[in-house]
Amino acid sequence: MTSGARRAASVGAGVVGGAALGGAVSMGTATYFAHRIITPEHEKKDDTTIVEVGEDTVTLRATAWTTASGRYGLWLDGGAGHARLGEVVEPGDTPVRGRRSPATVTRRLLGVDRGELAPGSARWNKYFYCGTPRSALGLEHEDVVVTSDVGDLPAWRVAADPDADTGDWAILVHGRSAQREECLRALPVLHRLGFTSLVPMYRNDIGAPPSADGRYSLGLSEWRDIDAAMRFALAHGARRLVLVGWSMGGAIVLQALNRSDVAHRVHRVVLNGPVIDWGSVLAHQADLHFIPRPIDHLARSLMRSRASRHLLRIAEPVDVAATNWVDRADEVSHRIFIIHSATDETVPFGPSQDLARRRPGMVHTFVWPRARHCQEWNTNPALWEDLVASFVR
Repeated sequence: MTSGARRAASVGAGVVGGAALGGAVSMGTATYFAHRIITPEHEKKDDTTIVEVGEDTVTLRATAWTTASGRYGLWLDGGAGHARLGEVVEPGDTPVRGRRSPATVTRRLLGVDRGELAPGSARWNKYFYCGTPRSALGLEHEDVVVTSDVGDLPAWRVAADPDADTGDWAILVHGRSAQREECLRALPVLHRLGFTSLVPMYRNDIGAPPSADGRYSLGLSEWRDIDAAMRFALAHGARRLVLVGWSMGGAIVLQALNRSDVAHRVHRVVLNGPVIDWGSVLAHQADLHFIPRPIDHLARSLMRSRASRHLLRIAEPVDVAATNWVDRADEVSHRIFIIHSATDETVPFGPSQDLARRRPGMVHTFVWPRARHCQEWNTNPALWEDLVASFVR
């Protein structure tokens, strides 16, 4: 072999080896990305620093969330304690990369529900409330069990006031890796309107039965748990149903509306920051984490393929295309009201608007001017409750 041929062979081998290595890296990255999407995140780290505690104020390290307008909470001591915070009284600018900003922000202290509030680490709570309907809101509730195909799911049942009971039930569905406490914000307005509310757990929640693989299917299996909740409500006297969902809870609700045999008993649907199209969420998250689009597309292929189930350790394929309700708009047959922030950093609001355009008169949207993901209520509870009340009435 001539020296030129040897050099060509060496370069060719390097190209093939590099391509193989690149393919392996791409597959590994796509597998990791897909796995993160479908795996529940129950262990959450502290993300907030308490600098100083005053008589009726709390000073925090300034971050994008601690400087946000509205009412929020703090989980203390790993979740054992909780405090409620009000508006900013001494503002700190939202930190921006490459720009100096104030180190702290001071907020009004509205109350300590449990534990001790002291300087140190804490975790931000966008729900504002903690505990049960009784402990957080003073609403009497009953702990009931909804039976689905995975087993018994704990649920809160908040009965309507007998003098205001309409016979209508609301079923509230929290988001991905969230807790039922996310739904507490909606209970007061529904109770005032005469609704009985049912707040169920669903598969893979802490305290609920896991799915066979312990993974999310982005609504494609979780809808069965909401179907079971709907049947529970109807078996216990519900005349009509209203479904309310946040984030992935919205995706679950949409699947239930499409697949449940009792969906015709649903009168109205309210969605807050919903996932209308998981494809857009995956693309958005890929961009945020500098993951090339081909890797995102490969991740979707892995989730969809039966041949790659062992890589993701899933029992059944997850077809992201089946969660695109903009493309499936003609299948939407219920009156839906969507509240979605224009500045949602987790779930883009574009698909919510697109669905409303595709189904005028059936799907209505209110684009919230400024709030982080599913925190519209936090920034203006009165407006949020007025919008919901006007629609479900």
